[in-house]
Amino acid sequence: MNIPDIKLAQVVDRFEQIEARMGATTDGEEIVKLGKDYAELRPVAEGVRKLQSIRAEMEDLKAMLDDPEMGPMAKEELQGLKDALPAIEKEVSLLLLPKDKDDNASVILEIRAGTGGDEAAIFAGDLFRMYARYAQLQGWKVEVENDSEADMGGYKEIIASVSGNGVYGRLKFESGVHRVQRVPVTETQGRIHTSAATVAVLPEPEDIDTGFSMNDVRVDTMRASGAGGQHVNKTDSAVRMTHIPTGVVVVCDAKSQHMNRANAERLLKMKLYDMEKQRLDAERADERKGQVGSGDRSERIRTYNYPQGRVSDHRINLTLYKLDKIVAGDELGEVIDALIGEDQASKLAAMEAEG
Repeated sequence: MNIPDIKLAQVVDRFEQIEARMGATTDGEEIVKLGKDYAELRPVAEGVRKLQSIRAEMEDLKAMLDDPEMGPMAKEELQGLKDALPAIEKEVSLLLLPKDKDDNASVILEIRAGTGGDEAAIFAGDLFRMYARYAQLQGWKVEVENDSEADMGGYKEIIASVSGNGVYGRLKFESGVHRVQRVPVTETQGRIHTSAATVAVLPEPEDIDTGFSMNDVRVDTMRASGAGGQHVNKTDSAVRMTHIPTGVVVVCDAKSQHMNRANAERLLKMKLYDMEKQRLDAERADERKGQVGSGDRSERIRTYNYPQGRVSDHRINLTLYKLDKIVAGDELGEVIDALIGEDQASKLAAMEAEG
């Protein structure tokens, strides 16, 4: 796409303003904010400057075309730049796309067994291990906040924090209903069953403004729900918080009640933030067809078919016959890359339509 020169100049001007301000200010908070803006804008500015340089070089070569001696060489070089230009313009266009302000945030990952009884809980455990392995490959940290193990294995529910750089940007399209088709270990007749689990990915931005007040929250303490032992039997350390206006409930049941209170308040704020984010995402999805992330957590997004060894993502009509590697977490990145690519393509199309 042909990006207007004035738009490129505005990006460079903004970057240079940030650079200049960083060298002038002594305010600690402003320095931190400018540092983040600088880090985010630097690759964009570098891409823009590269494009500007190529465009300028092309103009110089065009001016040399009528030169008897230099013309043939200029023509050859100009053609080479023309051939390379579309790929560079696309690269810069992607850099210029509006960023989700939460893309660099860490997340809370919630996985719950859906329809399918014991098999759904086992599948929920498979999904958690898939994400835990993928997180390990990315260098992220995973900590279980709360879980409820099922009798036959897996989890009725598991909630974990995943921290690191760019976690939400990579995992945000994983929210929704995941469906599995296979012969459960509990099946004696060898029949294929269909079960499901739901995944929710909640961003944890640095500054959450939800109008949150503890005056709207009811706090209950209870005994932890883990395995037996002195701590579980004698200490009311688990904390349940209920946000009365919305009915949102969170539970944290680690050993420390003080830690549970802090984590529950943090998680409650994130859930309220996420509710508003879902609402806004749904509104944007209505406005822009083909959006990968609709904000609808009840949407069936992916099927894992074990008899055929395939994984199908229904939002982008992607089917890969490498189920074992994807469920192991080793090849999940291929699915995530395809989702991000599709989302970027739809945003580029919208940007081109707007001119």
